[in-house]
Amino acid sequence: SSKSLKDRINLLNKTKKIIFNSKWTKKKFIKGLILNKKFKEKLNIIYQSTNSKKVNFSKKQNLIIFVGRLNSSKGYDIFGNAVTKILDKYPDWKAIVIGDEPREKINFNHKRLHVLGFLNHEKVCNWFIKSKIAVVCSRWHEPFGRTALEASSSGCAVIITNRGGLPEASPNAIKLNNLNVNAVKIAMNKLIKNKIFRIKLQKKSLKNFYLTNNFISKKIDKYRNELIKI
Repeated sequence: SSKSLKDRINLLNKTKKIIFNSKWTKKKFIKGLILNKKFKEKLNIIYQSTNSKKVNFSKKQNLIIFVGRLNSSKGYDIFGNAVTKILDKYPDWKAIVIGDEPREKINFNHKRLHVLGFLNHEKVCNWFIKSKIAVVCSRWHEPFGRTALEASSSGCAVIITNRGGLPEASPNAIKLNNLNVNAVKIAMNKLIKNKIFRIKLQKKSLKNFYLTNNFISKKIDKYRNELIKI
C-alpha cells in the first residue's frame, strides 16, 4: 500500500519511522512527495550486511560465478550467452552457477559451465571466496543487491548492472549502463585479460567493504534507542 502518493502520505502519518534498505528505495518512495522536516526525520536507511571474509587471493581460482534466480529478471539469459563465449575463448576458466528457477527454464550447455542448483548460505560464501569474478547483471532494479554484497565481501571482481541499489551494495564494481550480452562479455574479457586490473579491483572490493554485521548492528541499536525515546 505505497503505490500512490496518498498511500505514502498515509504511511508517513501513521508511522514513527520508515526503514529503507538503500538510497534507491528511499528515492522511489519519496518521488513526487513534498516532505516537511517531520516527515524527513522519519526516513532512515539501514543497509543489509554480512561479515567480511578472510580471503587468500593467491588461492582464488579461475572461476566466474553467478548466484541467484535463473531467470530473465536476474539477467541469467544474458550471463549465460556471454559466459559461454568467454569460456570458448579462455579454456583455463570455468563458470559456476548457483540457484534455480522452476517457473522459467533457461539452459546453457558448456563443459566448463557448472550449474549447482540451490545451495545453503555457507556453501555459497565458500564459492564466492574461491571465485575471481562475480556477475550480477539484473534487468530489474534490485532494491539493494544481496549477491553483490556477498561477492564484494569475498574479494571478487564484481560486474553489476548500474541500476537500483546495486551500486550501493558493491560500490567498487564494474557498472554496466547498457545491459546486453556484448557488454557483459567485454567486462569479463577485460577482467581476465588484465590481471593487474582484476587483482586491484578484487583487493579494493575487500579493503573498502564496510557493510559488516557489526557496523549495521550499531546502526540498528542507534535507531532502536532513538525510537524508544519518541
